[in-house]
Amino acid sequence: MATATGAAPEAAEATAPTGEAGPAEASTEAEGTREERPGPADDAPESGHPDGSEPDDAPHRRWPRALGVLLALALLVTGAALYIEGRRLHDTPATANLALTDTEATARVTGDVSNALGRVFSYGPDSTAVANAAAAEVLAGKALQQYAALFGQVERQSADQKLTLTTQVVRAGVIRLTGSSARLLVFLDQVYERRGRAATTATAQLAITAELHDGRWRIVGIGAL
Repeated sequence: MATATGAAPEAAEATAPTGEAGPAEASTEAEGTREERPGPADDAPESGHPDGSEPDDAPHRRWPRALGVLLALALLVTGAALYIEGRRLHDTPATANLALTDTEATARVTGDVSNALGRVFSYGPDSTAVANAAAAEVLAGKALQQYAALFGQVERQSADQKLTLTTQVVRAGVIRLTGSSARLLVFLDQVYERRGRAATTATAQLAITAELHDGRWRIVGIGAL
């Protein structure tokens, strides 16, 4: 018993150095342990789930993106349709009629035609030559030919009956107007005066075709309605 008791301290002293580590060795082991220890980011799968599957709300996050693409396509299709429709309307005969859009041009052709009709259809026994000269200025084409064919009769009638005719345009409407041609509906008041008789008044309606020549509208067609 005395021998066993006395050997125990020696054994403890012999094994103590191998079990204790110095400060440098302990620090190195601690650092190695910290470097090898995996962090939370290394353990977490990219999908956010431990088994690597996608979360349940992933399809819901894709819906806004898909809806955005569909909306962009719908806007493109709608824009193309509106552009095509706009070009179609722009090229229709209605929009090509300047009488509907250009008030200045409409007023100009109305004024030129009204003035021309008043000059060629107003004459007296001593002024038929004035009307004939006016016709050469304001008429052209078929209208001038028609007027020239009838003027001889008008001149004789005016001289024989001492007839004075005064014509005034009371209303003129432009049916169609382009850059170089126009069609008009014209309403006239005509006063006939014969020597020794009371004056009489008559109305007339004419379909007029006019063309723009050298900056001035000239009548090329006259039709009675």
